[in-house]
Amino acid sequence: MADGRMGATVRGAEIPMLRAYRLWFEHTRKCDGGCKGTAKAQDGCGVGRELWGTYRLTRIRKNGAAP
Repeated sequence: MADGRMGATVRGAEIPMLRAYRLWFEHTRKCDGGCKGTAKAQDGCGVGRELWGTYRLTRIRKNGAAP
């Protein structure tokens, strides 16, 4: 741009690991079934534990994500 400002960028696809963490984090903020306020993800409700497990598997790329 001629005036030195940066143009808007198109947001690319979300990284699978960050998406999984975001889904878990959003769940824990809203969950009244045991996730909200717990010190460990393993101490939360079933849905929270499942979301955390998905995050962990995604983080170590066991879900088939590209390296």
